[in-house]
Amino acid sequence: MNITFHGAARNVTGSKHLIRLKDDTTILLDCGMFQGMGEQSEDLNEHFGFNPKKVDYLVLSHAHIDHCGLIPRLVAEGFNGPIFCTSATMDLARILLMDSAHIQMQDAEYSNKHRVRKGLPPETPLYTDEQAMAALRLFKIVEYHEEFEITPRVKLTFTDAGHILGSTAVHLSILEDGKLTHITFSGDVGRYDDLLLNDPETFEQSEYILLESTYGDSLHKELGPIEDALLDIVRQTCEIKKGKLIIPAFSVGRTQELLYALNALEMRGVLPDLHYYVDSPLSQKATEVLMNHPEVYNKGVKEVLKTDANPFGFKGLRFIQSTEESKALNNDQRPCVIISSSGMAEAGRVKHHIKNNISNNKNTILMVGYCEPSSLGGRLLNGDHEVHIFGEMYEVKAEVRSIKSMSAHGDYEDLLRFLTCQDPEKVKKIFLVHGEYEVQQHFSGKLKEKGFKHVEIPYQHQKIELE
Repeated sequence: MNITFHGAARNVTGSKHLIRLKDDTTILLDCGMFQGMGEQSEDLNEHFGFNPKKVDYLVLSHAHIDHCGLIPRLVAEGFNGPIFCTSATMDLARILLMDSAHIQMQDAEYSNKHRVRKGLPPETPLYTDEQAMAALRLFKIVEYHEEFEITPRVKLTFTDAGHILGSTAVHLSILEDGKLTHITFSGDVGRYDDLLLNDPETFEQSEYILLESTYGDSLHKELGPIEDALLDIVRQTCEIKKGKLIIPAFSVGRTQELLYALNALEMRGVLPDLHYYVDSPLSQKATEVLMNHPEVYNKGVKEVLKTDANPFGFKGLRFIQSTEESKALNNDQRPCVIISSSGMAEAGRVKHHIKNNISNNKNTILMVGYCEPSSLGGRLLNGDHEVHIFGEMYEVKAEVRSIKSMSAHGDYEDLLRFLTCQDPEKVKKIFLVHGEYEVQQHFSGKLKEKGFKHVEIPYQHQKIELE
């Protein structure tokens, strides 16, 4: 048996890990899109590093695009097996993959207008909406804690990873040569005491663990609750400076947490009387999906629901749908809050809002999640004084702030806590994935301090034989 790491290997996107058994049964863990890496992303997304036709099964940990975004392309190139995930993940993947297909087709159409003028051959999108629909027909639901038999020798169990709606840690029990091997893939591990979701669950002993390490060198410590930090930034920007607060936020997870926090401020009677815009049609759909899956809410949210039927709605909130409405926000000079995707500010409507507001010192750009260092969000967090947006240079005069504790990824204390259910002596190896290499090296040391003696950091396309 071996594992080959075809994505999220010494970087944070493109999650893809291929398990091949002695009888050539092949199981792919996630099939994510590379994001935020410029032209390198395009090349990586076009070449899997393996033959999709030879993959038998796909197990999906959750619906974020860096974990599921290349599934339609995998299917278009010949994969035809079942795709196992939770029902909530399937509901989210449906809207995310259809939206992604629409973006791929739009981008190709826009690019081809310029290519035709230059006499260049047309580009094809990564995949189309028809290919996304074909992929969605392969999804099969496996709920949390259900032991599902993939084959007579391979069993699958999901536990809640607490990262986003429907997110799981994946557990495989594989029987080979009379020997049972347990492999765990963490997916993305959420925060303990999250605003909305249940804590990551404990799991049975594993011999091999593929562990995410996004924040393996960070602690998400804040001086006060998230609502108070958010309230301070809204007041400083919109009431004192009379500016706009632009918040890049992923449509799934982060946007709903922001809405929940703002709603909590209204319930306390302290939410400033402003216009609050969610400029992302996908975010509205994702919020509706979350409302349809109350089983994922933690006890705190369930208590709120006893007195507030919609914990994601409040006075002044408006969801923007059309492109025309989105553009109109740029001409409205009144103080307001604009929440828009994508979270790394590398694409989507938020990039236009940043372009139109970045050079005004009255405004604030608030980052609330992980940003790949070379992405626009990463460069803003790095303190760059000038940034390229749509091919032009813009001076950064707007204030750039961050609330790190809003990350859906656990910090290194959360990740270590996730492993407290494991006996380090029985873990043969931990493979660190989904993290920047320097961060992973730091986190490797933390794991060894906790008694996990064998920690490996795979590189892209590295194949590793399991004992």
